[in-house]
Amino acid sequence: MDLMEKVVSLCKRRGFVFPNSEIYGGLQGFYDYGPLGVEMKNNLKKLWWRWYTLEHENIVGIDGTIIDHPRVWEASGHVQSFVDPLVECKKCHKRFKADDLDTKNCPSCGGELMEPRNFNILMSTELGVVEGEKMKAYLRGEACQTIYLDYKNVLDSTRIKIPFGIVQIGKAFRNEVTPGNFIFRQREFEQWDLQWFTHPSEMDKWFEYWKEERMKWYKSLFNDHSKLTFHEHEKLVHYAKKAFDIQYDGKEMEGIHWRQDWDLSRHAQYSGQDLSYEDYIPWIIETSGGVDRTFLFLMMDAYTEDGDRVVLKLNPKISPFKAAVFPLVRNKPELVEKAQTLYRHLKIDLGIATTWDDRGNIGKRYYAQDEIGTPWCVTVDYQTLEDDTVTIRDRDTATQKRVKVSNLENNFIL
Repeated sequence: MDLMEKVVSLCKRRGFVFPNSEIYGGLQGFYDYGPLGVEMKNNLKKLWWRWYTLEHENIVGIDGTIIDHPRVWEASGHVQSFVDPLVECKKCHKRFKADDLDTKNCPSCGGELMEPRNFNILMSTELGVVEGEKMKAYLRGEACQTIYLDYKNVLDSTRIKIPFGIVQIGKAFRNEVTPGNFIFRQREFEQWDLQWFTHPSEMDKWFEYWKEERMKWYKSLFNDHSKLTFHEHEKLVHYAKKAFDIQYDGKEMEGIHWRQDWDLSRHAQYSGQDLSYEDYIPWIIETSGGVDRTFLFLMMDAYTEDGDRVVLKLNPKISPFKAAVFPLVRNKPELVEKAQTLYRHLKIDLGIATTWDDRGNIGKRYYAQDEIGTPWCVTVDYQTLEDDTVTIRDRDTATQKRVKVSNLENNFIL
């Protein structure tokens, strides 16, 4: 079993990620986040949001809709450029991008291929309630367009001045021809975007700044930095001078893009609105990443086997639980009561994400918490009743030490 298979198995078994609609056979390209997965994903998004809006100057956020006016996607070029010519096999009915094939036979079964047909990966929907009068619309194919639509509103409603950034985390939708590799390529996915607005003369400076800042952020979360690399695009769109991907193990995780004034100019043209700042239209640097892809790569980076135990060595800042509290045995009321009191204190009074476990023996509990990435396990035993100390165990080293309950929270390095 390779690493991806092990991670997929762990995700379902322990409640990180489930196939969507599984009781009906599943729906390709759609996944649900389970109890542990949603906690980890929310931790990841909060960390990202805080890093941008609190640790940097001149960055504000928005939360845009997933359906915009249809003209938005004409202006952005998606209606025209999101079309791929596909060919379908007459025998196995698999579809392939025509541009990727240099043969007239199916690469899967050898069957005859049909003539190419255009396939638009924008997901369409309809607005309105009366049949025959509904307006065709699209679920957004990328999250950044709402930032461009609200750029002028942000300027008018705040005191922010260029250079400044607008960030957003949100869902996007694409009719991917070949969704796969678990949550790496989905039809419904989540993106986190920064659109940085600046004067054209400062594009080079800010591009290099955000390129390095984003790599530093990822390195603060991943264990194996050797798998984090930049990939420079050789083939560039007409408005770009530079484009880089941040990759994990050769797979794209985030793009840093030189967008120039193309987006705002197009929306100004199609809407008839003046989107200039002072006497020019700002140029844009974009950092756009996949939340789901980052989640997947962090799981792969953290997955470790140590003898007969699986250890998920997640950064404690994104672990679903920061601590687990155990009574040494479950049939001693005084131990259980003391452990429950400590559990509630950590979880409710201190707001530390804490779980309770009294199943099986202590060794099995440790292994179960290792597998879901809980950094610290706290055991209440008979000595606790005497001197108010507990045993705290480190996930990564499996070492234990006794600490005073009053000093316990200082041992959680968050």
